[in-house]
Amino acid sequence: MKNYNVKLYVLAPLTALVVLFLWFIPIEWYGVDEVGRPILTIVQQRTIAIFAYAALMWMFEIIPAWATSVTTIVGLLLAVSNKGLVHQAKEMLLDDAGNPLLDKAGKEMFNTYFVEGSVVDFKALMASFADPIIMLFLGGFVLAIAASKVGLDVVLARVMLKPFGTNPKWVLLGFLTLISVMSMFMSNTATAAMMLAFLAPVLRTLPADGGGRVSLAMSIPIAANIGGLGTPIGTPPNAIAIGQLASMDVNIGFGAWMLRFVPVVIVMILFSWVLLQLLFPFKAKDVKIVIQPDEHHKIGWEFWVVTVTFISTILLWMTGELTHLNSNVIALIPFAVFALVGIFKRDDFAKIDWHVLWMVAGGFAIGTALNKTGLATAMVNAIPFGSWSALVVLISAGLLGWLLSNFIANSSAANLLVPILAVVGTAMNEQLGAFGGVTTLLVCVAASTSFAMLLPISTPPNAIACSTGLIQTKDMTKVGLIVGLVGIALSYAVLLLFPFN
Repeated sequence: MKNYNVKLYVLAPLTALVVLFLWFIPIEWYGVDEVGRPILTIVQQRTIAIFAYAALMWMFEIIPAWATSVTTIVGLLLAVSNKGLVHQAKEMLLDDAGNPLLDKAGKEMFNTYFVEGSVVDFKALMASFADPIIMLFLGGFVLAIAASKVGLDVVLARVMLKPFGTNPKWVLLGFLTLISVMSMFMSNTATAAMMLAFLAPVLRTLPADGGGRVSLAMSIPIAANIGGLGTPIGTPPNAIAIGQLASMDVNIGFGAWMLRFVPVVIVMILFSWVLLQLLFPFKAKDVKIVIQPDEHHKIGWEFWVVTVTFISTILLWMTGELTHLNSNVIALIPFAVFALVGIFKRDDFAKIDWHVLWMVAGGFAIGTALNKTGLATAMVNAIPFGSWSALVVLISAGLLGWLLSNFIANSSAANLLVPILAVVGTAMNEQLGAFGGVTTLLVCVAASTSFAMLLPISTPPNAIACSTGLIQTKDMTKVGLIVGLVGIALSYAVLLLFPFN
């Protein structure tokens, strides 16, 4: 009750004051250019205010995360979309014949203070509810539900975790290891969705009030995010950086990348393993994780349909580079199969974690608004990289990539930063020479995005872990901050000691 009162009477009013301040302050306070014009538009200012609302509400957990996402999307639709209230008010200032009701000066003033700036297509914001990643989530949840119905989750968990014994700390290491290795070669979201099916039977063996359940749930996003760093194909930012460098006649081979970053993954997995045990220890030292076969499930045709579909889906995810099938499309194959044969029924829709899907949609909507209004580009362009020393540019670029990736997709953050930093790095290549040149700069940015995991909406694996209901945002933020900063520092150290050129 005390915690609720703090949220209601302290954090909620504080959030409201911050949002109102950012919304209503004179736009010139954000800065002006050489001729005295504001560097931001009114639409971008509103986006900043809504962004602050979402970030603070997610961090303070004043209302449920999904409720924050829904209200954020509605706020963006009303304030910055081409079908929003203010934009529609502009259309109302026309008479029946389509002539403006304001004179030229009045029209210019109205535009300047109410609708100036690029607005967002309302369809793009609404599409956040059906983003391809949302479909991957949906497919993953269906896969986990079907596996649980026929008992496949228990069988797979027993087989895959058998080499790690029954001691909870070794089982935790097993989860971290399996997920990180899989994420090197397939989508981290697909990996997390798949491992969710293995997690349920393991959690059932642990005390409900122990920290070990939180540790195991947290292992999903940590390992999935970190594992993608290990190979050039593990996560999109890796490929974006490598592609940009290739256009500059700098080629990084598959083996050269793995030689530097697989050790980083190994060290960070071990570090995370120790950290999780310290922050969320298992309740009793003598507890053992023994996954018993479920006697209620009989091996029949449904079991084999789910098994074959499950394995086929994993193989398709892992061979996406060869088949050219998108992982989001692949995720819907189990949904179609199980619906066709009657394994997934109408009542099973109630088992899908819809609140997680709506929560993730809010993150996608913010990313859309940041990009479509030009705010993200304006923020990056406002940073005076050219006047900084090479070391400051190197460190700041990585931290900026990490910070952005906590709120927008890491591929979007990399697509935004890499081309700009390629120009900056080329211009100061001589100063960067001692640190590995522009190659180190771009690779550092790509690596930093893999450690963005502060909030439930930071990455899809974070959201999937939150679907267990075991993780509080404050715990995720604490772990994400520690793992993120240590991981970035380690990546920098490796690249500075063993540069690519």
